[in-house]
Amino acid sequence: MTEQLKPWHGIHVASALQFDDDLAVDYDGFAEHVQWLAANGMHGITPNGSLGEYQTLTAEERARVVTTAIEAAPEGFHVMPGVAAYGALETRRWVEHAAEAGAHSVLMLPPNVYRADREAIVEHYRIAAEVGLPIVAYNNPYDTKIDLSPALLAELHAEGYIVGVKEFTGDVRRAYEIKELAPELDLLIGTDDVLLELGLAGAVGWIAGYPNALPAASLELYELATSGNPADIAKALPIYRDLHPLLRWDSKTEFVQAIKLSMDVVGRKGGKCRPPRSPLATESADKIIADTKDVLAKGYK
Repeated sequence: MTEQLKPWHGIHVASALQFDDDLAVDYDGFAEHVQWLAANGMHGITPNGSLGEYQTLTAEERARVVTTAIEAAPEGFHVMPGVAAYGALETRRWVEHAAEAGAHSVLMLPPNVYRADREAIVEHYRIAAEVGLPIVAYNNPYDTKIDLSPALLAELHAEGYIVGVKEFTGDVRRAYEIKELAPELDLLIGTDDVLLELGLAGAVGWIAGYPNALPAASLELYELATSGNPADIAKALPIYRDLHPLLRWDSKTEFVQAIKLSMDVVGRKGGKCRPPRSPLATESADKIIADTKDVLAKGYK
């Protein structure tokens, strides 16, 4: 595993969270998953994101997930917890917890559910930034109903509140406007199915879903897509095409169930989701199983 200059660079796996049959958190299984991801070349992990079903966790569970990840992480493997909350004060408490536990950075949504205006968004990040831990903003207007536009991201960066952005809109054109308005703001790939496009646009990181199941193939694809070498794109394209039937699930409503199912197929523990996430429809599950087996048959791991 290559050490990164900045702890939010490289592939941070938006980790799935393992549950026991009674839907209690399997902390031992999660710790083993952290170590497995590190052993397979990932640069870090992002617990308590949507893929980790943080919305269904108690405060005690959510805190323990972070400490479990940090305790399991080997040297040089970075932990970037999600710190999403309804308001700035609660978000800051989660940033403080992450800092005290030894996290290297945090991933932070704008105000969650409340459709805040520009001033409220800036204040939200200002309050969290007071803790002093590097903050990667998370732009997901589909869930938050707030769009962190390139101009707003540039303002947050100029104020010193954020160091990067996880771009989840799927609009790859934004990468260029962000670079124009905030040249030093780090762009992180936010959806698996635009990895190649944002890699070409200069992304320096990927907060990724499918490495939970396919870390080696994901790492090869990421390194080719972000190398800056035009010859590597020719190598990346067939891999991207082969993996894309799975990668596109990352931007669908059922992405948690889909990625956990692929984990089960490859021999990892994905398992059940907590409510309100229900089992996949048979047609969707059959396709994910078939597509996962197909990429395994082609030699991807």
